[in-house]
Amino acid sequence: MKQVVLFFCLLCMVMFMAGNAVADDLKGRFGVTGRLGFLIPADSEVDFPDGKHVAETSTAFVGGGGLIYGVDNNIALELDVTHTEFDMKTGGNTLGTVETNNLSIGAQYRFPKNNDIVPYIGAGIDVLVNDFSAGSADTVFGLHLSGGLDYFITRELALTGELKGVAAFDADINRTVGTRINYDPSSIAGTFGVRVFFN
Repeated sequence: MKQVVLFFCLLCMVMFMAGNAVADDLKGRFGVTGRLGFLIPADSEVDFPDGKHVAETSTAFVGGGGLIYGVDNNIALELDVTHTEFDMKTGGNTLGTVETNNLSIGAQYRFPKNNDIVPYIGAGIDVLVNDFSAGSADTVFGLHLSGGLDYFITRELALTGELKGVAAFDADINRTVGTRINYDPSSIAGTFGVRVFFN
């Protein structure tokens, strides 16, 4: 895990130190984003006859993409869909595999460009559609905060890096056999990707 975080920090530094180019304004522009990265899910709880136990989760891959539209030079609207899956364990025993599809709708505030690098912060709402390999899981809502930067290689193409935190309502996982799990879909994710603009 430390190596992944270190890699993310180094990539951000390289992008900040990159040379001059062509970051244009975003007003009225439409683009698509593709991204891959890592996700650190929150631990959850499982009910056993002797009380509650921690349901541990592990760092997982996350991937997806979305749309971005520039309202003006500083404000952009964004729609993203990402997918992740990971095992949930307690006491060394695997309870099952959790899958989460996150539909994220939000807005960005994009700071004035520095050469070709445009930092931004964002916020919005999330719909987390959850599934469980050995049962069923609720769909819940959440909120997110994000921060990242775009490095424009050309007017139409930018590399992007983002750190995003999601705080979500708990979801009940009803197992086909055994106890109920109180699943917390909250997470922190770091992703890298590409944005392509069409106008």
